[in-house]
Amino acid sequence: MLPYTTVVAAEAALGRSLSAAETLWLNYSANKSDYFLYCHNILFLFLIFSLFPFYYLFLEYFFQKSVGPYKIQPKVKLSFSDTLRCYKSVMRMFFLVVGPLQLVSFPSIKVSVFLSFIDSAPFFECFVKFGYWVLDFRINAVGFVMERWVLTVVHYMPFLDLNLIGVRTSLPLPSFWEIVAQLGVYFIVEDYTNYWIHRFLHCKWGYEKIHKVHHEYTAPIGFAAPYAHWAEILILGIPSFLGPAMVPGHMITFWLWIALRQIEAIETHSGYDFPWTPTKYIPFYGGPDYHDYHHYVGGQSQSNFASVFTYCDYLYGTDKGYRYQKKVLQQLQEGVKSNGAMHEVSAESQKED
Repeated sequence: MLPYTTVVAAEAALGRSLSAAETLWLNYSANKSDYFLYCHNILFLFLIFSLFPFYYLFLEYFFQKSVGPYKIQPKVKLSFSDTLRCYKSVMRMFFLVVGPLQLVSFPSIKVSVFLSFIDSAPFFECFVKFGYWVLDFRINAVGFVMERWVLTVVHYMPFLDLNLIGVRTSLPLPSFWEIVAQLGVYFIVEDYTNYWIHRFLHCKWGYEKIHKVHHEYTAPIGFAAPYAHWAEILILGIPSFLGPAMVPGHMITFWLWIALRQIEAIETHSGYDFPWTPTKYIPFYGGPDYHDYHHYVGGQSQSNFASVFTYCDYLYGTDKGYRYQKKVLQQLQEGVKSNGAMHEVSAESQKED
C-alpha cells in the first residue's frame, strides 16, 4: 500500500509533479493493499483465457476463405462443441488450480500484530463461488476440500502488513524502457527454464503421467494453450515467477508480464501463421508454425521444446526434425513450381505448333 493517499503528499515525497499516469495510479492504488493489487492477475488471466482465443475462432468461422491459406493444419477442423468442451475444461482448471495458486502465491507476507480481514475478501469469495456455479462442478471429497481450502484462505487472509519482496507498487512508475528491459529478461529466463522442464515432461514418465493431456490436441487451438494436467500447470508456473524474482520491477510490469506471456501462448497454439502478426519482427521468435510442429509429432516429439524463442532448441540440437521437415517441404514446393513452369512451356510450344 502506498505511504501517501493524496497527490500533494505524493508530490512532496517525490519532490516533483506527478505525471498523468502516476496520478491515475495513485488514485486507483492508494487505498488498496499490495495483495489486492497482486490478485488482479486472476481477473486478467480469466479475461485473456476467455477473450483472446475468440479472435482466431471469429476469423475461422466468418472469414474462413481469407484466413484458410494461413491455417497450419488445414485438414483438421474442430467442431464448435469440441472447442467449447476445451474452454470449459480450461475454465474448470482455472477455478480449481490457477485461481487458487494466484491467491496463495503472494511471494512474501509480513504479519503485523493486529488482525483484520482483507478488504478484497468478499470480492474473491464471490469470484470462487461463481466459478463453481458456472462450471456446474460436482463436489466430491477432493473437490469439497479444495473449495473449503480456497474460501478459507480468501476469507481469513488477514489485511495486515502485506508486502512483496522486490515487486513494488510505489511511485515513481517505471519508464517505458525499464519495462521493456525487464520484460525481455522475464521472457528469456522463463523460456530457458521452460525449455528444460518441457524436455523433462517428454521423458516416458513425465509424458504418460502428466504432459500427454496437453498433447491431446495434435492440431492446437487458442483455447488449448492452458489446457493441461493440473500438475503441469503448477510445474510450469514456476518459471513465470523466476524472472520477477531475479529482476524485481513494478506491479504494472508484473501485470504486463503475466498478460503478455499468456497472449503469446495463445498465439503460439492458435493453429494459424498470419504474416501480419507483430511477433514476426521479434528476433529468434518461434511462433505458431514452430510450436505446431511439436504438437503435430505428438508424444514421440523430441523437437521444438522452447516456449517462446528458438535459440535453446538450436543450441541443444532439438530442432533438427523441424528444420529437416521445412527443408523437405521447400524442396517439394520448388519441385511443384518447376513442374508447373515446364507444363506451361510445353503447352505454349504445342499451341505454336
